[in-house]
Amino acid sequence: MTEQRRNRTSRLPAGGPRPVRSRLRRRFSNGLRLAGALLVTGTAVLMLSPPSQAEDTANLSDLAKEGKSLYDTSCISCHAPNAEGVEGRGPSLIGVGSAAVEFQVDTGRMPAARQEAQIPRKEPVFTEEQARAMGEYIQQLGGGPQLPPGEELRNEDEEALARGGRLFRINCSSCHAFSTNGGALSSGKYAPSLEPSSDRDIYGAMLTGPQNMPVFGDNQLTPEQKRDIIAYVQHLQSDVDPGGYDLGGFGPVPEGLVIFLVGMVGLVFTTLWIAGKS
Repeated sequence: MTEQRRNRTSRLPAGGPRPVRSRLRRRFSNGLRLAGALLVTGTAVLMLSPPSQAEDTANLSDLAKEGKSLYDTSCISCHAPNAEGVEGRGPSLIGVGSAAVEFQVDTGRMPAARQEAQIPRKEPVFTEEQARAMGEYIQQLGGGPQLPPGEELRNEDEEALARGGRLFRINCSSCHAFSTNGGALSSGKYAPSLEPSSDRDIYGAMLTGPQNMPVFGDNQLTPEQKRDIIAYVQHLQSDVDPGGYDLGGFGPVPEGLVIFLVGMVGLVFTTLWIAGKS
């Protein structure tokens, strides 16, 4: 038996090619190892990667579907298909809520024409209904702060103005001035005037803190306190100044300056008139 094996082995040339069956078996084994490695790697990537925000339009409400259609035509280039944001163009909208979307769209700040220190208010591109539809889409996509239901966002009782005025002076006047006309901040930024703001604009700004504004959540200012502030701000916009020209409502400095200049010019002309008569 041993002699036959030796004779069989001696017939194969030294260093010659291996049998075809052995090579096929080796290739098949290497392919199985490669497929197993790819399977393990793919499973690990799927387990470790964050969950995607893929939209399931079947689960969206009719209003959110309308908002998605508007989003896909006007917002997707800066905020990405799943609202996860595009670096250097636009931030993620996951978790910002419908309140932030409605504020930015209703005030015309979005869509933005370009990146700058602060995006100014301008004529809105979309209607209020379209803004609410886009807000609803973002809300169902990632959640976040929402405006209270209903259109009545300010208190109308007699004491609301007093309460709102006190809260405004404590929390808002340092940036928006006592007259709500706004003021300059650092790095080319500013607190805008509140004169053109609607009730929903003011409530949404307090709830979401756009740009440099701090967020006033319900633990800082309750919904009733927010309604008091809105009542006070809107009262200032409609209040008639009984003293005549308010000179922009910036306070005693410009008013005192005008009085000084007008008074000094009047005194000079009066002096010259008296000297000419004498």
